[in-house]
Amino acid sequence: MKKSDFIVIAIVVVFLAPFFLFDAVYDAYCAGNKNFPLWMAFLKFGILATFGEMLGNRIKNGQYYHKGFGLLPKFIVWGLLGMWIALAMSVFRIGIPGFMERYQAFSGISAAMNEPFSGLKLLGAFCVSVMMNTAFAPVFMTVHKICDMHIAAHDGRVSALVKPMPVKQYITQMDWGVQWGFVFKKTIPLFWIPAHTLTFCLPQDMQVLFAALCSVILGLFLSIAAMKRSA
Repeated sequence: MKKSDFIVIAIVVVFLAPFFLFDAVYDAYCAGNKNFPLWMAFLKFGILATFGEMLGNRIKNGQYYHKGFGLLPKFIVWGLLGMWIALAMSVFRIGIPGFMERYQAFSGISAAMNEPFSGLKLLGAFCVSVMMNTAFAPVFMTVHKICDMHIAAHDGRVSALVKPMPVKQYITQMDWGVQWGFVFKKTIPLFWIPAHTLTFCLPQDMQVLFAALCSVILGLFLSIAAMKRSA
């Protein structure tokens, strides 16, 4: 381990400790989730997903940060995407069980999604996860990749966020062999569908946080995908 690894571990411990040591901090966090859910989603994904990319960078390049990484623009983009994810989770969490209620065999599944764990809740969580990861996730992943390419094209400068984005150019340049063959074809069925099934089995006020924690894993996947492109 490098000195930077110990520094990062220390920062993580200092950041998390107040939530376990001081009830007031945890209560403020819970109040924020209740009163400002989208802004809290912005912070959760902005912090955790960006940290995940830094971990991926550590694996790929041996360092957490390098010139042109674009820490602040990545944080802002992930925060905005986190708000989008939080909205999508609400839509699918309510919509899919509601649709399933139309069939007598799934009667009560909407109520089960808000109750303690049961077989019916697991079924509902799985169906919600499958639909979200097949209908929403590919679009989300492609949008994120385009944003990431745009930040890299401007050497990680914050000004990238206000510069015109040549989407057609980025889509043409994207390695669709990796995007389809690894990101879509492998990570969605093998990781994201099971992970989000577990997510939707959790109490509702923990779901966005767990999804944000899963985004740390996404950073590792991105580093693997980048190494596949360079191989």
